[in-house]
Amino acid sequence: MKSISAKYSGSQLLQKKYKEFEHAVRVEEIDGLRLVKRLAKNMEEMFHKKAQAMKRLVEAAEEAHLLHEEDPDLQYEYFNAVLINEVNEEGNNVELGGEFVLQPNDHFNNLSVNLSLSVVQVPTNMYNKDSAIVNGVFWSEALNKVFVDNFERDPSLIWQYFGSAKGFFRQYPGIKWKPDEHGVIAFDCRNRKWYIQAATSPKDVVILVDVSGSMKGLRLTIARQTVSSILDTLGDDDFFNIIAYNEELHYVEPCLNGTLVQADVTNKDHFREHLDKLFAQGIGMLDIALTEAFSLLSDFNKTGRGSECSQAIMLVTDGAVHTYDAIFDRYNWPDKKVRIFPYLIGRESAFAENLKWMACANKGYFTQISTLADVQENVMEYLHVLSRPKVIDREHDTVWTEAYIDSTLPQAQKLDDGQGPVLMTTVAMPVFSTKNETRNHGILLGVVGTDVPVSELLKTIPKYKLGIHGYAFAITNNGYILTHPDLRPLYGDGKKRRKPNYSSVDLSEVEWEDKDDTLRNAMVNRKTGTFSMEVTKSVDKGKRVLILHNDYYYTDIKGTPFSLGVGLSRGHGKYFFRGNVTVEEGLHDLEHPDVALADEWTYCNTDEHPEHRYLSQIEAIKMYLSGHEPRLQCDKELIQEVLFDAVVTAPLEAYWTSLVLNKSENSDKGVEIAYLGTRTGMSRINLFVLPDELTNQDFLTAEDKEGVFNADHFPLWYKRAAEQVPGTFIYSLPFNTGSENKSVVLASTAIQLLDERESPIAAAVGIQMKLEFFQRKFWTASRQCTALDGRCSISCDEENINCYLIDNNGFILVAEDYTLTGNFFGQAEGAVMSKLLQMGSFKRVTLYDYQALCRVYSESRDSGHTLLDPYFAFLAAVKWILTELVIFLVDFNLYSWWNSDFTAKAQTAGPSMQVPCDTEYPAFVSERTIKENMGNIDCDGCIKSFVIQQIPSSNLFMVVVDNTCDCSNFEPITMEPIEIMYNESLKCERIKIQKDRRRPDTCHPFHSEENPMECGGATSLTSSLAAKLFSAFLVFFLR
Repeated sequence: MKSISAKYSGSQLLQKKYKEFEHAVRVEEIDGLRLVKRLAKNMEEMFHKKAQAMKRLVEAAEEAHLLHEEDPDLQYEYFNAVLINEVNEEGNNVELGGEFVLQPNDHFNNLSVNLSLSVVQVPTNMYNKDSAIVNGVFWSEALNKVFVDNFERDPSLIWQYFGSAKGFFRQYPGIKWKPDEHGVIAFDCRNRKWYIQAATSPKDVVILVDVSGSMKGLRLTIARQTVSSILDTLGDDDFFNIIAYNEELHYVEPCLNGTLVQADVTNKDHFREHLDKLFAQGIGMLDIALTEAFSLLSDFNKTGRGSECSQAIMLVTDGAVHTYDAIFDRYNWPDKKVRIFPYLIGRESAFAENLKWMACANKGYFTQISTLADVQENVMEYLHVLSRPKVIDREHDTVWTEAYIDSTLPQAQKLDDGQGPVLMTTVAMPVFSTKNETRNHGILLGVVGTDVPVSELLKTIPKYKLGIHGYAFAITNNGYILTHPDLRPLYGDGKKRRKPNYSSVDLSEVEWEDKDDTLRNAMVNRKTGTFSMEVTKSVDKGKRVLILHNDYYYTDIKGTPFSLGVGLSRGHGKYFFRGNVTVEEGLHDLEHPDVALADEWTYCNTDEHPEHRYLSQIEAIKMYLSGHEPRLQCDKELIQEVLFDAVVTAPLEAYWTSLVLNKSENSDKGVEIAYLGTRTGMSRINLFVLPDELTNQDFLTAEDKEGVFNADHFPLWYKRAAEQVPGTFIYSLPFNTGSENKSVVLASTAIQLLDERESPIAAAVGIQMKLEFFQRKFWTASRQCTALDGRCSISCDEENINCYLIDNNGFILVAEDYTLTGNFFGQAEGAVMSKLLQMGSFKRVTLYDYQALCRVYSESRDSGHTLLDPYFAFLAAVKWILTELVIFLVDFNLYSWWNSDFTAKAQTAGPSMQVPCDTEYPAFVSERTIKENMGNIDCDGCIKSFVIQQIPSSNLFMVVVDNTCDCSNFEPITMEPIEIMYNESLKCERIKIQKDRRRPDTCHPFHSEENPMECGGATSLTSSLAAKLFSAFLVFFLR
């Protein structure tokens, strides 16, 4: 097997060629701290450019608004994002449509856009010719010029936008928006995290929910939705709790009595589950609820664990019989540090004045919510109140969001059909009214923002400097991952979906070996330093493990809430080498058709200028080296090393060609592909058969992302080969190869630059063989013995023994039962695998997955007993029909469409659904020092014997097992993940535990110049008289 692998891969020739260049090579140890500081500086400059673009938008928007005089009768035709290029039945452009030129643009993923103009999107629940909207659209037209200018200054910018406080959304470049299947645009810029984060300061919030008897029925439903909408407006820098009250207090999550928790996705979803358990009864005692809320905010603030900024009490109720002056006097006056936001549920206005007084007396805002459709618009009013201090202070804080995917945007929806949703961060800044006459009103005009795909961050990272297993990662001030190679935000084999808690994966959940959070806490606190630990890295879809010792280097990215880290593996991962060849030599060998460069590595920045975007990386390198294009920015050091690798590996092409031309070689076409990869992301592929004759085409299609050079990892075959003894081939059966006739075996080996132990790995080479060819070679070899006549005294052909060929992770490559191919050996021979673990030939490594999804089966409640009685069946049917009709007429709710984030808490599939969970699962690895072993197993008095022996120069073991004993009493050993179950007490403790976090640098809780009388009023009641009467009749009838 080694002779075939070495011959067709050309490994010995390549090793020899690198040796010939040894004198021209200089080996350097990587200075990790210096490297991470340089990378952080590069990212800081990139982020600063984006922030400066937003600053120009803010200045332009505020000036345009200052010069604009509000005109209630203004008529203005603008480009509505939904209506552009739409025509009516006569073939004429519809109103607010018009002809809008759209052209595909590769910088915007080939979406059709207009680079000269922006478009305006108006939420479905708003009138697109409303006076406030038309005026806002009119003055914000001034942003078009700045959008274009920003893009010309920084061609790496993508989407720029202005989200208005009035609800409209101006987006550049212009793009066509399409409603969903319900005819609805599910987007309101004001409930996006970037808008809320830029508009307000961090806050501690206590939500009080009235569950007295008067809240029964629809009121309680509206109250639940109101609370859920408030939760939507809270972010990772906020803290909250929910208390239900009647004559007693009921913490919605009883175990969190007396504290606040961080408003991350997991905690908010946990509370939402408990909202469904609320039921209305008794008398509402608001005084005890207010007292508890004030005490809770005061006590929690003293712990130093909250936001230490704004504080608010959200009151969701259908009325208040008093104004509770004494309570406010005791806890909140005269400083009024806690704002009160009452939400009056229902149509009755009897208690509106009391609730409005509470809001006005405590710098809050009062709204009335009559229907489910009113919820979202009214809940968001409080955000503009909390923004007032920031507006009056004229503090244009720059905010950066955590990594997220907004699949309600049209560009995300279209990308979703192809490559999957894009992970990004957004930089945003608030826009204020600067008119003197409204200064104390603190009017927020909106928020400007631009998206920065996480992939853009990766482009600034020189992967070749990080070694084979090295990687860069970044986290937020809350310890959540911005980018990390182990972050898995999506799931699904077909159309990718977001995981429910993808945006709040903590660094400790991927670097879980750091039990004390030493690395995480140092980065959260923006320190610069180093850290080391042994890690177990899961690879090959979680089926294999690499055990490495990593050194970590970290520092902060100034001007942002992010910190950057770099992990380098010890040994070859800490060394880099520089070769030297002439440009002419290098270019000659680089231009060969079999040479490819890593798609996601940045050799030259072809995104910077539009005329460079059509260039391949090799074409860009040629242009750069010619010196004819001074604007083209390239990594000079990386290009020099690519040229060196091209020259050293060039002889392999002629060698492979000679094998193809020699008709006596590979006559049965068992060897299909030879491949090569180098430390610079350069690869060569040679086919020994025609493309349509390939058993597996993954190498050509790059469909298996783990098998190619990526922005944050080397190919799997390269990584595994690097951890083997030099000269050793590593054989594996790819797990995605599918059925047997598609199966292949990969054999790869690493090429060391020097003979020393700490030599860098220069390259890796390998071949792809048909599985059937590989197995045939094994069976032929296993029948050859050293006896004089060549016969074997015992062979794999005998009926009483089973022969297996397994790899160093215990997976079967060859077995007499072909159905076992690719399976874990412990499933086929549980007794033998148990003994191998006991003897130390293999060891079990426990891995953890804190981003897992577990399938749970929904419970179906048996309600058949009530339907057996015709009376109950009839009454239930009538009641349901009439209730649904009322809700439709009076409370028609588009809310779930308007506010849908396309992220369900659980993705339902039939009777089951997938929910976030933690799992542990085993991986197995052989002990290198044990070359041979044998043992006996007692199977109920029958002794089963076996022998295992390592095959030299490989990662393979031959196992011969006596099959005469029935060992079915030994359970198979599987690799199935096991869900880590937490009891209710432990679940609560996990929610309570607050990891280190760093608060945002700025805080604007209140301002002495605020106008406290801007504190809201009752909403108009818009339902028809007929609907009201019908509703009253139904309520009476159903009670």
